[in-house]
Amino acid sequence: MSEPVKQWFHFGPWVFSIHAAMALIAATPRAAQLLDVATWAKAYGLTRLDDPPSQTINLIGPASDSLDRVYAMSTDLANPVIVASLPIPGQPPGPLLIDGTHRLYRAWREGVAQLPAYVLTVAETRQVRSNALLGPDRSRLNPPH
Repeated sequence: MSEPVKQWFHFGPWVFSIHAAMALIAATPRAAQLLDVATWAKAYGLTRLDDPPSQTINLIGPASDSLDRVYAMSTDLANPVIVASLPIPGQPPGPLLIDGTHRLYRAWREGVAQLPAYVLTVAETRQVRSNALLGPDRSRLNPPH
């Protein structure tokens, strides 16, 4: 049996291990939830991706020239996307799509209303998230002595 392909999602100072998230989901099966395609496509800037205004900057989603549209249109919409849950003090966890942007783009282009999504808990999200600058399980530059 071959080792799964290692995939990473980068967001700000964080790197999320998609292969580790998939392993967690396989080890702790759960029902897929439904993700509203129109809402998420708008939030990720996908609705403006093919005709972006010159002054628009996507804060979360891909840049106009960084999404492979040919690949996106070949993706399997039955394969659930993965949503991380980020802790926000005093608030419910914030969702972040860490796997499935190409599927989300295809679903939006084809008018699909919902996609299946696996949602990681905050604890699971912490297990698959690393600080891009400091490395896995590091919270500061100088480790304690």
